Amino acid sequence: MAADPATASVTTDLTVGGMTCAACVTRVEKKLGKLEGVTASVNLATGRARVSHPAGISSEELVATVEKAGYTAALPEPPRKRQPEDAESAAATQERERLLVTALLALPVLVLSMAPALQFRNWQWLCFVLTAPVAVWGAWPFHERAVRGLRHSAATMDTLVSLGVAASFSWSAYALFLGGAGDPGMRMPFSLIPSAPDGVAHIYLEAAVGVPLFVLAGRFLEARARRGTGAALRSLATLATKEVSVRDGDGERLIDIEELGVDQVFVVRPGERVATDGQVVEGSSAVDLSLVTGESEPVEVGPGSAVVGGAVNAGGMLLVRATAVGADTQLARIARLVTEAQAGKARAQRLADSVAGVFVPVVLALAVTALGFWLGAGADPQAAVTACVAVLVVACPCALGLATPTALMAATGRGAQLGVLVTGPQALEGLQHLDAVVLDKTGTLTSGHMSVARVTAVPDGLGKETVVRLAGAVEQGSEHPLGRAIVSYARRTLPERPLPDVSGFSAAAGRGVQGRVEGRLVEVVGVDDALPPALAEALPAAEAAARTPVLVKVDGVAEALIEVGDVVRPGSYRAVERLRRLGVRPVLATGDREAPARAVADALGIEDVHARCTPEGKAELVRELREEQGYRVAVVGDGVNDAAALAGADLGIAMGTGTDAAIGAADVTLVRGDIEALGDAVLLARRTLATIRVNLVWAFGYNVVTVPLAMVGLLNPMVAAAAMSVSSLLVVGNSLRLRAWQPSTARKRRTSPARSGER
Repeated sequence: MAADPATASVTTDLTVGGMTCAACVTRVEKKLGKLEGVTASVNLATGRARVSHPAGISSEELVATVEKAGYTAALPEPPRKRQPEDAESAAATQERERLLVTALLALPVLVLSMAPALQFRNWQWLCFVLTAPVAVWGAWPFHERAVRGLRHSAATMDTLVSLGVAASFSWSAYALFLGGAGDPGMRMPFSLIPSAPDGVAHIYLEAAVGVPLFVLAGRFLEARARRGTGAALRSLATLATKEVSVRDGDGERLIDIEELGVDQVFVVRPGERVATDGQVVEGSSAVDLSLVTGESEPVEVGPGSAVVGGAVNAGGMLLVRATAVGADTQLARIARLVTEAQAGKARAQRLADSVAGVFVPVVLALAVTALGFWLGAGADPQAAVTACVAVLVVACPCALGLATPTALMAATGRGAQLGVLVTGPQALEGLQHLDAVVLDKTGTLTSGHMSVARVTAVPDGLGKETVVRLAGAVEQGSEHPLGRAIVSYARRTLPERPLPDVSGFSAAAGRGVQGRVEGRLVEVVGVDDALPPALAEALPAAEAAARTPVLVKVDGVAEALIEVGDVVRPGSYRAVERLRRLGVRPVLATGDREAPARAVADALGIEDVHARCTPEGKAELVRELREEQGYRVAVVGDGVNDAAALAGADLGIAMGTGTDAAIGAADVTLVRGDIEALGDAVLLARRTLATIRVNLVWAFGYNVVTVPLAMVGLLNPMVAAAAMSVSSLLVVGNSLRLRAWQPSTARKRRTSPARSGER
């Protein structure tokens, strides 16, 4: 039966404005969740809401629902139409101006209130005049959001700040006009711990200016730091070119990147970025992929080579045929994955948001309780008001709301720079707890295509270079995979010596090829029994490694044995070794024959080998490891045949060079196609989740300690405001450390002598 289009689930992203704490996040999520069939995940750090809803509910209805909760909402504009830098700059300028004016007015009040020696005649009235605009205009954003929340029966962190400022300013006004504090010769000592007055009501103008000053300063610095956590994503956006030179029947012309279509040929000159994903049709060069894949070594490309949009052309001019444009490019997919990952929540943050949803009402109740207790105990009204204000100010759930989003933003951005893309916090949690990883062979541990693994030349013969050059020349006329591998190897190892022409070329099916090169008869044929001793000794090793040996004869004389096979990637040795050190069991599962599978496993030291695995067999292996042996399993693969196993594992990891089916079924993508990045991913996940735990411990612990101190009158409201701001800054600062994180075995690109024979 076909699904009802009205009930089919779709996902919509919304930009939500006006959120200031985790309580705001909870309120927006609950409001959207009241719509039938709607679930929402709201991120405080990014200001984004990811909403899953039936197709029958329009985006306009979702926006209206958020607005009814007292916040602003809008659909994100297309990247090319919006100018986020200008909008962010205007908002930042307004915040900075408000903070600057508030600081200029508040500092004299703080100094005079905290330094009794500087208090002159009628100093308190000057402080009152300076405090009034701060309490009204400086704190206006808090008052405005508090009133908006009140209209919607909601209390947030802004409610606490607004009440704190209003209470301390109102009490000070009462003390000045009616409580005797307005006497011209009044002096007021300052103490970090509030004390009961002697006959004269004390004023708390320093709290009335200190609370908005410290909260505004904290939010300003916090916003700057949060923008820093998204720097990696913005740097990805800058990789996209704005214009591109295309070649067609009208010659070469410059067009906007949006006008470029698939199959159009465009020009990439030295130093320019590749405009979009494509295939080189003319020219050769080295391209720098470091900003796209994290791989620092330039890659040589030529006709037929695939190139990625955003890569930098470091050599000659290239003509490239576009194979993907717009949202279909690898760069666009990377940016989309990073954005989606930052919208998610770890289990710990979901708990924190649940707590924050009831936190503010509980704090209001505690503040009223403290006020009533002090008054009921016969304490001076000033002490009661002071304790009440301190509770309101110190109990801020900002740190709770920022604990996970800031760490996740920094980690996903850093992961993208290292060539590791995660789909969200669940993927990070899965990486942290891995016990076993099922590795595909072809294209994952090996290069995935036929390559020359080793060349053994006869001693006192023509020499390795000459034989390779002649064999490459005669194989230029061959379409066989073995022949193409030999030609590629010859061109790569002898770039300064072009391959000579061949004449009289002929190919015999199942036998080999021959032709005349520079007057010599060159044959590249299958191995026969009559081999020179040096070549005969190399033959068993080739067969044990499941490589195909071919014999090169020049003028009828055997000169060299060339071994061709699917070679192990150099990084695979280090990757498997790192996994073992991290406590992860490697398992090899491949559809290939037993001999090559065992050869690769022996080379890498993998004991658990499963050859001739069908896609169903791989999925069954994953099920056995999970359900029968109790492992938390990840699967690494790059082909369509790996998609079922990737989807069935606790964690699916796709090679960035793999198929769209594999990448779509995976939770983690290794962009640079290098399995060595898997160790980086595991280490980054462990560091990120450790950072989140530290953030949450601090956020919860801060409130557990400070709220009781405020209730018993041991915390000055101004000190409470400073402590509250510092708590948020500490959480954000701790998360920002992930931006500079480096793997402990950072980028050692060397192979041990015992394992350097793969070439």
